[in-house]
Amino acid sequence: MINKDFLRRYINSNSPTGFEEEGQRIWMDYIRPFVDKIETDAMSNVVGVINPDAKFKVAIVAHADEISWAVRYITKEGYIYLDRNGGSDYAVAPASRVVVHLDNGEKINGVFGWPAIHVRPRDSKTVPSQKNIILDIGCDSDEEVKKLGVHVGTIVTQEGTFAEMNGGRYYVGRAFDNRMGGVMIAEVARKIYENKDKLPFGVYFCNCVQEEVGLYGSKIVSHWIKPNLAIVVDACHDTHSPLYDKIENGDIACGSGPAVTFSPIVNKNLRKHILSVAEKEKIKVQYDFSGRSTGTDTDSFAHCQEGIPSALISWPVKYMHTTCEVSHSEDIENGVELIYQSLRNLDPNFEVKSL
Repeated sequence: MINKDFLRRYINSNSPTGFEEEGQRIWMDYIRPFVDKIETDAMSNVVGVINPDAKFKVAIVAHADEISWAVRYITKEGYIYLDRNGGSDYAVAPASRVVVHLDNGEKINGVFGWPAIHVRPRDSKTVPSQKNIILDIGCDSDEEVKKLGVHVGTIVTQEGTFAEMNGGRYYVGRAFDNRMGGVMIAEVARKIYENKDKLPFGVYFCNCVQEEVGLYGSKIVSHWIKPNLAIVVDACHDTHSPLYDKIENGDIACGSGPAVTFSPIVNKNLRKHILSVAEKEKIKVQYDFSGRSTGTDTDSFAHCQEGIPSALISWPVKYMHTTCEVSHSEDIENGVELIYQSLRNLDPNFEVKSL
């Protein structure tokens, strides 16, 4: 079972892209007892290693960063306009509470202001955009804003604490993409430790940074570790939720299991291994497809200079890139089990080449 205390603390932490340290410390402290070694780098990537002396290496990868905002312009009246830091959505910003992250590590409260429906003009100009989403931190001038320590480049995150719905059947919170993936790979490490599994290879649990702005952390980690194989864990879309077109987006549903991705960059034999394990262990899975690239850290490993054979396991998320992302608890549990059993049943001598 997932450690709910860790899940709650990690999801409720702040890890905006480029400033992931808070969440990374929580993740690192949790995984530390289950691994033989922890390594970090200047970018704040964190890697926990089991069997660090083994020649054959398997990377299990998630990313720690969440979408956020950054201060772009401060008016004389003390109102603040922002730019996106990652794939943030202006449409979900109005009238939400936010946390402003100061350089000294302190946090202050703020809101994204939005005028009442009966006073704003009803034309296209009132569609939420960079031009009309304002940050209000309770100041009456730009000098007050500066005295609080807010400046161009200051990072802002929206609030959205972890909760459970329908008796724990569903989880809701912000940044499930991809801190839930970080939870899953940490729980795999815990399971290996508690079951006293002796794996014939090294396992590198990689919680990478800056995925949301260009997969930058995983690009560094792929060259740093140079694993023989990589299994990446990330979120995918529940296309049964409203406004999706299954013809365009596929048929993926929360509660139907993790999704295994078919893609030109996914290694065929590694994917076959994962699917055969799912069948053997009776873990229900779904199929997903990504052409050209996956848009996840899988691309960094598969397309790096070493050309690492890689696979992608995802779990369905409703309302991605909002403050109320929703995931089914069974998908998370089954995702942990699928990764764990894929490692337990892995022979490092199995053939990854198709020719």
